[in-house]
Amino acid sequence: MRKNIYKVITALSASAVVLVGFTVSGSSFGVEKPMAGITLSLDKYCDGVIADAEKEEQEALAEEKKAEAETVETATEENEEVQLTRDVSTTIEKTDKKADADEVQEDTSHLKLNLNYSRLGVANVKNYLNVRKNPSENSKIVGKMTKNSGCHIYKVKKGWAKIVSGKVRGWVKSEFLLKDEAAEKRAKKVATLRATVNTETLNVRALPTTDSRVYDQISADEEYTIGNRNITKAWLERYMAKYTKRKDLKGVTKSEMYKNLDNWVMLKIDEEKVFVSKDFIKVTYNLNRAVSIKEEKLKKGSDDSSSSSNYSMVDYAMQFLGNRYVWGGTSLTNGTDCSGFTMRIYEHFGYSIPRTSSAQAAYTRSVSSSDVQVGDLFFYGSGSVSHVAMYIGNGQIIHASNARDGIKISSAYYRQPLKIGRVK
Repeated sequence: MRKNIYKVITALSASAVVLVGFTVSGSSFGVEKPMAGITLSLDKYCDGVIADAEKEEQEALAEEKKAEAETVETATEENEEVQLTRDVSTTIEKTDKKADADEVQEDTSHLKLNLNYSRLGVANVKNYLNVRKNPSENSKIVGKMTKNSGCHIYKVKKGWAKIVSGKVRGWVKSEFLLKDEAAEKRAKKVATLRATVNTETLNVRALPTTDSRVYDQISADEEYTIGNRNITKAWLERYMAKYTKRKDLKGVTKSEMYKNLDNWVMLKIDEEKVFVSKDFIKVTYNLNRAVSIKEEKLKKGSDDSSSSSNYSMVDYAMQFLGNRYVWGGTSLTNGTDCSGFTMRIYEHFGYSIPRTSSAQAAYTRSVSSSDVQVGDLFFYGSGSVSHVAMYIGNGQIIHASNARDGIKISSAYYRQPLKIGRVK
């Protein structure tokens, strides 16, 4: 199987920060400790290598067109495992651009997709595509690909495609996948800059300095949208004038902060903006991946009508996976925000809960992480609640996240929950 691998130049940081975990009220927090030898994860192109790689890719593509695309296995199981943990990705050149007031819109026209899959597939659906264990409508669902998620196609047989996407491996209906040149064309339009965390948990800051307060904690279980990876003093001054609160400036020496901006990026978590050191993230230009789904069922012989209702609630919520996020919206089909989503789900089952996430947090009874049940609500924020999601089992939540991702499934601890609440 052909592999197109771009060699990259990585820099070593003289010093960095790692997290040391400890537990408070059933939740994991971290403290910072200096440590040398952490590898910076932002890569730079090696021009000569890229030229050779592009030439090799053209020659390989010419050979692939001669093959029968739907009958040939495109990789061996041993070699696949090296590739399957990544989607379409690329290393990034730095560009100097003028920033908008709150966010840099990067020019991605120069970015090249490093196709680690010899045959790319992209989910061509309105909402989501089920990934099944076997090529049958009656087979168990093992994952879901939302619109424009990417995958590697092993083979296509009798209307079904054997694929892998992220950690999910299975079969999807072939008619709902873009393939080959059509898939690559779509990928270049919808791929975005993402950050993945290199540590188990990572502190994110209100401003790009370790003197700033810890805004939240994020984990390696999620990919996070990059709002600005080329922070300048002029951009940051405009950002602070618009968004920064007085408490965020406490203990911060601006002159010192401005000296080290090259080592920070701004991330968007849901609809919130935070800063993180480049020492602990890897930046890629990629597609969404499939999410793993494990179908939880009531224990045999259970007659708990309340538990049964909770599972029905999850099944109902999953129907809207991939639908639009709209700030202030409450429509499950035409657009909703996070609290509008949870409110409508509960409303469908006869429960009236408040409209906003903070009011929903106050309305619900607190439960511990060890006692969490399907249907419970997870509340997130920095000091005060600003986001809510519903627990669907197996350590996962469903939530209306942001305008880019819409209604999606995430790890329940993709950020540190402030509270877990139960309506009844």
